[in-house]
Amino acid sequence: VYFLDWDDVPPSSALEEISEEEAVQILADPLLPLQSSTLRDYVDHSETLTKLVQLGVDLSQVEKRQKAGQLLLTLDFEKDIKKILLFLKDVGVEDNQLGLFLTKNPYILGEDLEALETRVAYLKSKKFGNAEIAQMVSRAPYLLLFSVERLDNRLGFFKNELGLSVKKTKDLVIRLPRLLTGKLEPVKENLQVCQIEFGFQRNEIQQIAYKTPKILTANRKRLRQTFDYLHNVMGIPHHMLTRFPQVFNAKLLRIKERHKFLTFLGRAQYDPAKPSYISLDQLVSLPDEVFCTEIAKASIQDFEKFLKTI
Repeated sequence: VYFLDWDDVPPSSALEEISEEEAVQILADPLLPLQSSTLRDYVDHSETLTKLVQLGVDLSQVEKRQKAGQLLLTLDFEKDIKKILLFLKDVGVEDNQLGLFLTKNPYILGEDLEALETRVAYLKSKKFGNAEIAQMVSRAPYLLLFSVERLDNRLGFFKNELGLSVKKTKDLVIRLPRLLTGKLEPVKENLQVCQIEFGFQRNEIQQIAYKTPKILTANRKRLRQTFDYLHNVMGIPHHMLTRFPQVFNAKLLRIKERHKFLTFLGRAQYDPAKPSYISLDQLVSLPDEVFCTEIAKASIQDFEKFLKTI
């Protein structure tokens, strides 16, 4: 039986772009033809599947993943799976999270243990702490399927592209570990949009991406619409957007509703040099009740009534 080994697949370039979906397709020919359309039919005859179900693995989700069902049916729980479970626990995946982890990434059960240990050792060599590695692996379950070369290239890409220090690059991927596993193309395109279309300076883009890494993978259409409204309708300058980039994560509808309400009340004032200043953070992050009473100086009923008129 031929198992997954990502290092057998030469990267097309030093910065190979590959999504999690594509990653799971780098498998050899079908491992075992499934005679049934559902893994459930095999549970009674397979100690491995029975134990995985007991762990909390959702087989109905696993069988949707390409060739994952065939892989599980070739594995022996005691010989193949137990050591991977012990490894994951050692890395810091909690007992009650193992089932969910394996539902999302069953392919790790077919990986070579030594290769997995090498990848964790690499992260430790880059001064990622045990708790940080546990958090990254739990939040990006495909992370350990990728070779040391790929992980190294990814860290180098974000460090160089954003001009970040080693420490800040680490902080960035700890907060959004899927940056190490997802495609690079959307990230490159979003960086270009911020610079060429929005007109942010390189140091501003660096600050925005570091404070709010989700911007790097955000939907471009939504990003454009939000920037257009904030900058061209509300008149927020670049330096203020750089100071409060979390506003890009807010729903555009919420920004519009609140801005229109404040405009109606004569309180839409976003310049910190002037009185009655309202920060972008206050505008988007407060619950409706608090926003109304503390920022708009109005009742929630006034706000609801206003929303019916727009």
